[in-house]
Amino acid sequence: MKKALIHDWYTQYRGGERCVESFTNIWSDFDHYTLVNTLNDEECKKIFKGSSAKTSFIEKLPFGKKKYRLYLPFFPLAVEQFDLRDYELVLSSSSCVAKGVLTRQDQLHITYMHSPVRYAWDLYHQYLEESGFKKGIKGLIAKYFLHRLRVWDVVTANRPDYYIANSKYVAGRIKKIYNKEAQVIYPPVDTSAFEISEETSDYYVTCSSMVPYKKIDLIVEAFTKIKAKLIVIGDGPDYKKIKKLCSDNIKLKGYLDTKEKSEILKKAKAFVFAAEEDFGIAPLEAQACGVPVIAFAKGGVLETIKGIFVSEGRVTDNTGVFYNKQTIESLLEAIQFFEENERYFNKGLIRKHAETFSRERFEEEIKETVQRLYSQWKRESNS
Repeated sequence: MKKALIHDWYTQYRGGERCVESFTNIWSDFDHYTLVNTLNDEECKKIFKGSSAKTSFIEKLPFGKKKYRLYLPFFPLAVEQFDLRDYELVLSSSSCVAKGVLTRQDQLHITYMHSPVRYAWDLYHQYLEESGFKKGIKGLIAKYFLHRLRVWDVVTANRPDYYIANSKYVAGRIKKIYNKEAQVIYPPVDTSAFEISEETSDYYVTCSSMVPYKKIDLIVEAFTKIKAKLIVIGDGPDYKKIKKLCSDNIKLKGYLDTKEKSEILKKAKAFVFAAEEDFGIAPLEAQACGVPVIAFAKGGVLETIKGIFVSEGRVTDNTGVFYNKQTIESLLEAIQFFEENERYFNKGLIRKHAETFSRERFEEEIKETVQRLYSQWKRESNS
């Protein structure tokens, strides 16, 4: 059968793109659609398996490739322009508008959802505040378009026939916003690309795209107070802002490929995480190196880290430490607890836990689920 795969945009090789890469590892004959594609040739080859992606009119607008987010109000219109009439199976990989593609009754649409549109829903007020859109004419315009996006997002909730969520946390948000049930299949972590090191250095590490909700600024400010060594991996819109906050004990590495990142991760004392994340692949990459994680106890990390809270006592078979509040004080308390209990964390056990989220596991579960849902849909269509 003819198959189409639509992903919101390809601008960096991150968690969503790794999911698409796994989809094409299973089925290499997808036709690909996306709003914008700026990946390099090597990344395209890895993801599309020799094919290419058809892009939307967003890419052709002024600065459409680099500043595509400015055209957010046009995303719903753009995604609805893709003509998918020739496909029996449509698989959408969605964290924004991909789930809203138009399909007919005789087409099966399965969406793998990384998150409902975060800036329109749970990050709405935070986004307005951090973007300076709480007041004024620009604020009114932003609020109006985000309202329209929420309305469109709910109206299109019935377009997918089946939902698959990347975590129980996201499945809960799908139920809350769309009133839809979602099966949970955790994203792929390339555990084979990471390894344990016998050597442990005296630095901590964090890795993330530098956008406000990742809270890299909180981590950096905490480490300026205690003077412990911190390595920050990643780039993004907040890079310059983060750089200004750094003291001499903090090093910014920018974007690193998997091999470079692995070399730093595997020798770290611990990985520090402050975001309320839908799933969070970076903490699992750290655990694949046998490195414990110090994480804010909300979101997907509650499903991916066997964490101990500061008040719970001694570490046994845990893979990390949780802190309750997204504050500098709470993070520093967790770091102190980790320092006092570092010797109890077992690299082998941490690595073994991470392996349960491997790419092989993801591809097996996705293949079985899509085949089962297709058979179920055919039966129901013919009844």
